[in-house]
Amino acid sequence: MSLTQPSTGISPPGSELRELIASFFAAPTNDFCLLEGDAEEVLPLFPAGIVDACLTSPPYWAQRRYDSHSGLGTEVGWQDYVKRLVRIFRQVRRVLRPEGSLWLNLGDTYREKNLCGIPWRVAFALQEDGWRLRNAVIWDKLKGNPCNATDKLRNVYEYVFHLVSQPAYLYDADAIRNEPGKPYRRNGRIVTPTGVSGSKYERQIRESPDLSEDERTAALSALRAVLRRVETGEIPDFRMIIRGCQRTTHSDSPEFSGRAQELHSKGFYILPYHQKGTKPGDVWRIIPEDEWRKDTHYAVFPLELCEIPIKATCPRRGVLLDPFAGTGSAIVAALALDRRGIGIDTSRTYLEEAGKRIHEAVERARLEQANLRLFDL
Repeated sequence: MSLTQPSTGISPPGSELRELIASFFAAPTNDFCLLEGDAEEVLPLFPAGIVDACLTSPPYWAQRRYDSHSGLGTEVGWQDYVKRLVRIFRQVRRVLRPEGSLWLNLGDTYREKNLCGIPWRVAFALQEDGWRLRNAVIWDKLKGNPCNATDKLRNVYEYVFHLVSQPAYLYDADAIRNEPGKPYRRNGRIVTPTGVSGSKYERQIRESPDLSEDERTAALSALRAVLRRVETGEIPDFRMIIRGCQRTTHSDSPEFSGRAQELHSKGFYILPYHQKGTKPGDVWRIIPEDEWRKDTHYAVFPLELCEIPIKATCPRRGVLLDPFAGTGSAIVAALALDRRGIGIDTSRTYLEEAGKRIHEAVERARLEQANLRLFDL
């Protein structure tokens, strides 16, 4: 986190927002800015192509009434809700840099015992408006909320959509990789962190009726070579696909899959793991935030949910936008990860709470750094 004095950044009532926005972007030392207003009205005041990433969770449709004057989420029909979000995120796309990303958290709604499919309706509408959907992450909330219904399952997940505006965009996969485990020895054999010793693959190669003798010899040689790479630390792990023993990872048709072509021509192929570890999957098991449930906002998403989006798609000291800032989770997370943040909300109450959270986070970071300096003495 930057420990320079942050801009307090809550726009005073009636202030000239355009000037405040320009002031924030003009000074790279400004850590954050909180703007009071409707995102649909405030975003057009931003210069184009100035924000690095957007991470947000707008009010869900027909679920609760927030301390908000925008009325978003209170539309009679979901169609109007979707149309309004499309308009707002069209402005988000305008203010994003071309290589920027949008991460959108949405939950679903029941009407007359009918699950409405709101997140996917929004995602499809955004695709129609020019966005490219890269991931549909399942946020598994683990414990979820109590459910009194006796004729359906509990709802314990929400979606986090990753959208971009062009095929090439900023994405730092190495920043979010899971740290690889270390290989070890068992009965004299090298074993990968996931328990692969090669003995099963060796048996399958020797016994497979679908391999020619030349293919069998080449497969055994490749297996020994990849185990040496594990032993020397060149790669942390691997998988081997052998004709007649495993299915190809994507498609069995050589017409659609290069791996299927390799399996057809060689009889096997090897999938080495990345030296720096695996990428996270698209199911995130994160318990909802409880610490700030005592404030006036009822939909506080956890800071942990913000970590991967920010690390992967917002560069250090880059600017993260949250047009539905609420009590500031995304902005707090951005500051903690040495990014800057700008948030918009119609509720001054929420923004004041966000300001408190931000200043507490900055103060905690100061104390942590001070303690580290003491240990260095």
